[in-house]
Amino acid sequence: MLNRINELAKKKREQGLSADELAEQKKLYKIYLGEIRAQFDNTLDNVSVKEKDGSVVPFKQAYAKKKDK
Repeated sequence: MLNRINELAKKKREQGLSADELAEQKKLYKIYLGEIRAQFDNTLDNVSVKEKDGSVVPFKQAYAKKKDK
């Protein structure tokens, strides 16, 4: 998929894309970015934050507390 994204990007720079190719590029970007976001979300599930009081909490829980304040 990444190879095709790169091919379309190169072609877009060099000569432009047809309407079908633009639609394909948009679809591939959406899928690719969705995968990256999912990977990042999974990474955050494994990150912990040490609070000032010494307790260790999952990142998402610590971030949610700071947003609520």
